[in-house]
Amino acid sequence: MNAPRARVVRRPVHGVLLLDKPKGLSSNDALQKCKWLLRAEKAGHTGTLDPLATGVLPLCFGAATKFSQLQLDADKTYEAVAVLGIKTSTGDAEGDVVSERPVPAITQAQLQALQERFTGALRQLPPMHSALKKDGKALYEYARAGVDVEREPRDVTVHELRLALAEEGGRAVLRFTARVSKGTYIRTLGEDLGEALSCGAHLSFLRRIATGPFDVGRCTTIEALESQSDDDRLAALLPVESLLEGHVRVELGAADAGRFLSGLRRRGQWPDAAAVAVFGVQPPALLGTAHVKAGELIPGRLLSPIDIQQILGSPEPAPTSVPPGQPRGQHAAHPGGETE
Repeated sequence: MNAPRARVVRRPVHGVLLLDKPKGLSSNDALQKCKWLLRAEKAGHTGTLDPLATGVLPLCFGAATKFSQLQLDADKTYEAVAVLGIKTSTGDAEGDVVSERPVPAITQAQLQALQERFTGALRQLPPMHSALKKDGKALYEYARAGVDVEREPRDVTVHELRLALAEEGGRAVLRFTARVSKGTYIRTLGEDLGEALSCGAHLSFLRRIATGPFDVGRCTTIEALESQSDDDRLAALLPVESLLEGHVRVELGAADAGRFLSGLRRRGQWPDAAAVAVFGVQPPALLGTAHVKAGELIPGRLLSPIDIQQILGSPEPAPTSVPPGQPRGQHAAHPGGETE
């Protein structure tokens, strides 16, 4: 008889883990594995990677989950290989072959023209084998049931595209690197490139090498985490504010920090800014995000005092008080907050 499995004692963990997701593992499975290794109470990922795909998958823990949307919206860069002449039901190597066509001779001039054609603003039809939902149900669920549903084309942007013709396993392939806006389907881009060459294509390889400011060179792996001590796993986490790169930094003294955390707007000599990261000075800690308009610092997403105290690892309470008789705002994201 097998011994009962030891129960994992969860704990508050705050930060960002840059994972190089392995092939064959879903994004959620990778998240749950890392959450278990870190014994974290709360975790979330910043957009899915197909099981076929590998590469950068930022995982957010604790307070970092409040800012995960920023990475969902970030530009992403992929390396991919499209096998020319074979079209599959899923747009990748996991699907059934639905058509085969000869691959025409392709000149460097044609490749350059193709690169220019598919750089910039594009309209993409989301693939049936995707997590996009229709009437509360993922498209891939319809696809598995053999149902093709109507989909609306989406506006996406390919900021940069580099193409190279090569040969793998006796077949012509198109290797490409693409930096794209959120919502861009690389499988669809690969298929569209194949159709533009009049032969069709499917992806045999997909790797995300960057998302926002994070590149694959900074990532760790599940195997590395498994071999590490508990302290080393925690040391692999980036601070929560790493998600706020590009935000204007504003620092507040203890009294203003407490009022800001209570949802109150603060007045100061700040220039207008759409994205602001707000820090306390004493104790030094991230308080949340905001924007500045007409000299007012307007709260956005706020950390809780408990989160701040845990991040600091200090028994001292985070600044929360407001003077007697003053109104208290909301701790969640909201459009304004009261002005004191």
